Amino acid sequence: MAATKSSEFTTEECELAAFAGALAHPARISIIKHLQEWGEAPCGRIVEALPLSQATVSQHLQYLSKAGLLLQRQCGKRICYRIDCERIRGFCHNFQCTLGTAGEPAAVAQEACCPDEIAS
Repeated sequence: MAATKSSEFTTEECELAAFAGALAHPARISIIKHLQEWGEAPCGRIVEALPLSQATVSQHLQYLSKAGLLLQRQCGKRICYRIDCERIRGFCHNFQCTLGTAGEPAAVAQEACCPDEIAS
């Protein structure tokens, strides 16, 4: 079995990768969009909004929660989910810093990243 090389990267790099990976599925993006609109919702309401089974939506919610994108609270017998806005803001800031685009205008960032494309 192949050994993982995750230990060769910084904790921040691993956290950013996990966070980005949690968003790397259209169903999870849709869940985030719905929760942004609603503020908070139980799994059943999210299932009603998506063309997926309850079990599949639950798996996506678990993935988003483990990555730190969602907060949970007990709502009677159900669990309600909401976006962890502070974590998402922090992720976006750290991601921009990692890419070197924090605080730079888009044209400067493109020029720094893709000088050959600009010359064309």
